[in-house]
Amino acid sequence: MTQKVNKKKVPKKPSQKDKTKPKKKPKKKVVKKGDQIPFYKKEKTHRIIGMFLVLMTLYLFIAFTSYLFSWKTDYDVIDGLRNSFWSIFGNSEIVIENITGKLGALLSYIFITKWFGIASYLLLIMGFGLGLKLVLQKKISWLARFTLHGGLALIWFSITLAFLFPAQPGFALGGYLGIFISQWFISLVGSIGTGIVIFFLLMTYLGIFYNFPFSWISKIVKRREERKEEREKQELEENKKSTEEKEDIYNTAEFSVDEDEEENDDTFIPVNKKLDSDINSDPVLLNEEDTIPLEIENQELTKKTNATIQQDSIKLVIEESPNSEISEEIETLSEKKEVVKNPNAPKEHYGIDTPYDPHLDLPDYILPSTDLLETHGHVGSPIAVKRDELEANKKRIVETLNNYNIKIDRIGATIGPTVTLYEIVPAPGIRISKIKNLEDDIALSLSALGIRIIAPIPGRGTIGIEVPNSSPEIVSMKSVLESDRFKNTKFELPIAIGKTISNQTYVADLAKMPHLLMAGATGQGKSVGLNAIIASLLYSKHPSELKFVMVDPKKVELSLFSKIERHYLAKLPDSEEAIITDTKKVVKTLNSLVIEMDNRYELLKDAQVRNIKEYNPKFIARKLNPLQGHNFMPYIVLVVDEFADLMMTAGKDVEGPITRLAQLARAVGIHLVIATQRPSVNVITGTIKANFPARIAFRVTSRIDSRTILDASGADQLIGRGDMLLSTGNDLIRLQCAFVDTPEIDVVTDFIGSQRAYPEAFILPEVEEDESGNASKEFDSSERDPLFEDAATIIVQTQQGSTSLLQRKLKLGYNRAGRIIDQLEAAGIVGAFEGSKAREVKVGSEMALEQFLKDLNS
Repeated sequence: MTQKVNKKKVPKKPSQKDKTKPKKKPKKKVVKKGDQIPFYKKEKTHRIIGMFLVLMTLYLFIAFTSYLFSWKTDYDVIDGLRNSFWSIFGNSEIVIENITGKLGALLSYIFITKWFGIASYLLLIMGFGLGLKLVLQKKISWLARFTLHGGLALIWFSITLAFLFPAQPGFALGGYLGIFISQWFISLVGSIGTGIVIFFLLMTYLGIFYNFPFSWISKIVKRREERKEEREKQELEENKKSTEEKEDIYNTAEFSVDEDEEENDDTFIPVNKKLDSDINSDPVLLNEEDTIPLEIENQELTKKTNATIQQDSIKLVIEESPNSEISEEIETLSEKKEVVKNPNAPKEHYGIDTPYDPHLDLPDYILPSTDLLETHGHVGSPIAVKRDELEANKKRIVETLNNYNIKIDRIGATIGPTVTLYEIVPAPGIRISKIKNLEDDIALSLSALGIRIIAPIPGRGTIGIEVPNSSPEIVSMKSVLESDRFKNTKFELPIAIGKTISNQTYVADLAKMPHLLMAGATGQGKSVGLNAIIASLLYSKHPSELKFVMVDPKKVELSLFSKIERHYLAKLPDSEEAIITDTKKVVKTLNSLVIEMDNRYELLKDAQVRNIKEYNPKFIARKLNPLQGHNFMPYIVLVVDEFADLMMTAGKDVEGPITRLAQLARAVGIHLVIATQRPSVNVITGTIKANFPARIAFRVTSRIDSRTILDASGADQLIGRGDMLLSTGNDLIRLQCAFVDTPEIDVVTDFIGSQRAYPEAFILPEVEEDESGNASKEFDSSERDPLFEDAATIIVQTQQGSTSLLQRKLKLGYNRAGRIIDQLEAAGIVGAFEGSKAREVKVGSEMALEQFLKDLNS
């Protein structure tokens, strides 16, 4: 019995339940360290990752933006190491211009150049939004929607930008991925088909998410139907009214007059009741718009009779009356009414209903003819280049490339005026950078003055080698102005600069540039280029449409244009000569142009338009009142021949207004053409350079000068004599400047100057400036600084009017020292500001200073 009892006690069921209970308890516990939330699900982890994403996207934004300016140099470094990218971090000799360093340059190269191009900025917005979501631990309403739309836009913009804008060597707006996809589409359906596919994708996106084109079309259809219904209703109402008025008028005309009054009243005008075609007298028919009361008065009788006349409702027939005065008076009334309402009556030529014509101030003005210009060089095209020279250059290029194991599939030549472009297609597997590095070797084999390699040529898929011709041709200004491209252009300010490497006339619009910076060494064609630009505008614009402000520190380059002062030039009110040769008056003229710009913006604001292209047509249509200050705005072109001299003498006084004009004056029709022969950083500063996207570079002496002008090398390889490079943003075009000689300009200006002109030149706004002679009168001794006399003594002793000198000697800050200098200038002790030079000290000794201060205090 005991054994059975023990067997039953061994497998106790309650003990098993007791063992299972403690196993369930740990599941309910959350506080134990071993059973906490996983690391990747913690809130702190999410915040750290979010902070990293926010900072990383900001870092990449700076890197991408810097890469847009430094890609030309950074690409060459990074692309040369693309097989071993990580070696860029271990090599200290590698220099990167990107402000975010090597990592930023490498990531920018991958995202912008290799992948999506400019559209990569959309990825930064997505990453920034995701980082904010993780940091704030809140839902961001726009993030999911932007991620969907941004992902689609990323691919679409990459393909579209790659299709529309040709890639440059090392840079493409759509990235290499976009180029690959767009090229695949082009090979599949052609360029037109690719454009249609891109447009179809855009319309599909807008139709799915915004129902844009369909809702727009349906609204148009509904509006047209509603307008038709309204018109039909109006016509029905007008017809009802007209019938009612006809009945009323007929009834009043037939039954309102008694028979007794007809017999006794001599002033009554009988009305024909039959109203048929048997009436022989001519009826007086008036317009149907208004009913006109006729009031007839007899001198003998005082009765007046009013008759209401309306066309198509009743014909008023005036019979002969015994009183001749009444009939004559009625005839004069009918004649006057017919004259006023006759639609064929001639309109006044200068009436308010006629458009304003600015040419009427000089109606007989004739644009100069191209017969005034001479023909230089070769006549006709194409330009004759010896075939032996072409074959020899091709053979030498192929041999030089073969020496470095570079095989090519095809080579062709495009003959230009001074340069021939040889296009080569390398064999598959040949690196472009390897060919580009052979620039000096190819120049040596060709014995050329200087060659330029374009690798690759945008939009062609070939590599270009520009080789100067042995006998370059001169491009005549006459041939350029007689070309169809210049004659048929619709540009606002067309300038015919010269001919391209394919011997085609190049015409640009200065209004779209909107400003032009020219630079080059002495004697390389800069002054001829200025004359070509001015001549192009003189041959295309009426004096009422264009004015020049010319600055010529050399005093000899632009003096020929003084003959057209009253036709095309603008000047200050107190200036004797329109062409500014005194550097002291340049600052005043520039400030006057700034005032003119501000005044024009006020007129645009009053007219509720955005630019001069919208303002002038509105004024021509007589929608603006001249009594409120509105007038026709001519374009104003500021031409500066030697900008370096102005920067050396005036410095920031010139840079300030030039920068303001370059930034804002485009919309009001003020454009700048600035030329200099010293393309240094001190002259072409960063603020000036940023506002002149269009730049022309003639031959320069060093590669540094070329990069200063164009942000790229190549100007140091030009051959001179008008050979130039034109940069318009992303494109770099090689041109041969049109040649116009000084005697030709003299003849053209004589022709213009001999014609009828305005009474005076175009007057610019007056500038109120403090001159040194009148400065002492405006000096206020009550606001004088306590250290005024000490500062005057130091300056007279050293004979150096410098703000930094007062800072050192008197231990002052820059602002206070500057105020003291201004007070000394107002008192007449020192002269005006002269740029980098020290101010002139007008008091020669301490004794003279003491007497001067006594007189000043008294």
